[in-house]
Amino acid sequence: MYGTVWALLPPIVAIVLALLIKEAYVSLFAGVLLGALFVSNFNLVSTLDTAVNDGLIAAIADNAGIFLFLVLLGIIVALVNRSGGSAAFGRWAEKNIKTRVGAMLATFLLGVLIFIDDYFNCLTVGGVMRPVTDNHRISRAKLAFLIDATAAPICMIAPISSWAAAVSGVADDLGTGISGIQLFIRAIPYNFYSLLTLVFIIALACMQFDYGPMRLAEMSAQLNGELGALEGEEADAGNPRGRVLDLILPVVVLIVTCTVGMLYVGGFFGVDAWGGTDCAGDFIGAFGNTDAFIALPWGGIIALVFTFLYFLCRRVLSFKEAAACIPQGFIAMVPPMIILTLAVSLKTMTSSLGAADFVHDMMMGAAQGLYSLLPAVIFVVAVALAFASGTSWGTFGILIPIVVAIFPADSKLLIIGISACLAGAVCGDHCSPISDTTIMASAGAQVDHLQHVSTQLPYAMTIAAISFVNYIIAGFVQNAAVCLVIGVVLTVGTLFVIRRIGASKTQEA
Repeated sequence: MYGTVWALLPPIVAIVLALLIKEAYVSLFAGVLLGALFVSNFNLVSTLDTAVNDGLIAAIADNAGIFLFLVLLGIIVALVNRSGGSAAFGRWAEKNIKTRVGAMLATFLLGVLIFIDDYFNCLTVGGVMRPVTDNHRISRAKLAFLIDATAAPICMIAPISSWAAAVSGVADDLGTGISGIQLFIRAIPYNFYSLLTLVFIIALACMQFDYGPMRLAEMSAQLNGELGALEGEEADAGNPRGRVLDLILPVVVLIVTCTVGMLYVGGFFGVDAWGGTDCAGDFIGAFGNTDAFIALPWGGIIALVFTFLYFLCRRVLSFKEAAACIPQGFIAMVPPMIILTLAVSLKTMTSSLGAADFVHDMMMGAAQGLYSLLPAVIFVVAVALAFASGTSWGTFGILIPIVVAIFPADSKLLIIGISACLAGAVCGDHCSPISDTTIMASAGAQVDHLQHVSTQLPYAMTIAAISFVNYIIAGFVQNAAVCLVIGVVLTVGTLFVIRRIGASKTQEA
C-alpha cells in the first residue's frame, strides 16, 4: 500500500465519517486505527503499537509546545473574563460598533493585523471579538469562518510570518537562482485563493447575506439568539469594575512578548541556544530561523505572569479568584488539544504510507502534456492533498520541490506554479476537518468543530472554484494584475448571482 492511492484512504475515511456521524473524536481515532492497520500490514499487535507509540504519543510530544501555549492562552482568557475586561469591551463595542457589518469588518481587520502566526491569530482574534460578535447576534460559526479566513490566508501573503519562514526554508537551495524568501514574495500577487478570500469576506459582509449551512446558523442567531456556543460555556460578566483596558493590555502584552519570543528564538538578538543560524539584527532571517512551538509558550508565560499580577494590583481579582482561573483555562482548551492530537496522529499515518511519493509520481506524470494548464492542476492537487492530510505545511513541503523540477528556473510559470501550490495548500487546509488551523479557529470561536467545518465548506469551495479558473487564465496570460482584476470581478459577480438565486427561491417558497 506504500506510495499508492491507499495512502490517502485513512484521512478520507475520517473526514467522511466525521461529516456523517458528527463526532470528531471517534472519526479521527477510526482514521488513525485504519492508517496504523495499513502501516503494520494488518498485524493487530503491531497496529496497536503503531497507533499508540508512533501516532498518539509522538503527536503529544511533538506538539507539547503548542499545547502549553493553548493552556496559557486559555488561562489568560479566563482571567480577562473574570476581571470584567471582556464584558467592558463588549459594552464599549455595543456603543461604538453599531452594526453587524461593522462587527464583522472589525473582526476581519483584527485578523489581518495579527499576521505573525496562524495559531496565535485564531486564538487571539477569537478571544477578543467573541463579546462583540455575540452582542450583534453573529453566530459562532460565522465568527469561526472570519477567524479561519484571516489566519492561514493572511499568513501566506505576509512576508514576515511563520508561514513565510516555512516556505522560504523549503524553497531555498533548489536551484531556482533566487532565495526562498524572494520566491515567496514574488509569488504573493498570484496567490489567488488567499487574496480573493479577503475580497470574499468584505463583499459578503457588505452585501449582508449568507448561503448554505451558514445561512441557517445566522438565521438562528438573529431570530432566536442561538449563537451556537459550546455546551457548558458560561457567560461571565466578571467584576463590574472591569475596564476595556483590562482586555486590551493583556492582549497587547501577549502580542509583543510572542513577537519578541519568535525573534529571540530565531537568533535576532545574537542568541543561538537552539542550534540554528545566528541571525543577529536580521529581522526576516530571524523569522526564517525561529520555532513557533518554542517561541509562543515563551511569550505566553511572560504575558500570563503580567496579566496575573496586573489584575491583583488592580484589585479587580483576589488571589484566590485569579488562581481559580488556572484550571478553568486548562479545561476550556482540552477539546482542541484532543482533536489536535488525533489529527496529528492521522497525518503521521498518512506520511508513513508514502502519500508524498504517490503525489510526486502523479504530478510528474501530469507534467508530460499539460504545460500551460499545470498551475491549475497543481492547485487542485495541493487542495486535495492538504484536505486529505490536514496540513498545508506538509503539502507545500511535498509539492514545491516537484514544481521547481517541472518549470524552468526563474520563469514566470515557476512563480505561478509556486503560487498555485501555496494557494492550494491553504485552501485544502481551510476546508479540512483535520486541519490544525481549522481546529484552532473552532477553539477561538468556542464553537462545535464540525459545525464550523460544515458551514465554512461552501464558502471555501466557492473561492476555490474561482481561483481554479484564475489559474487556468494565469497559465496563458501570465500577468498578475489582469488575473487579479478578473478574480475580483468573478468573486463579486458570483456572490451577486448566489444572492439573486437565493432571493428567487425564497419568493417561490
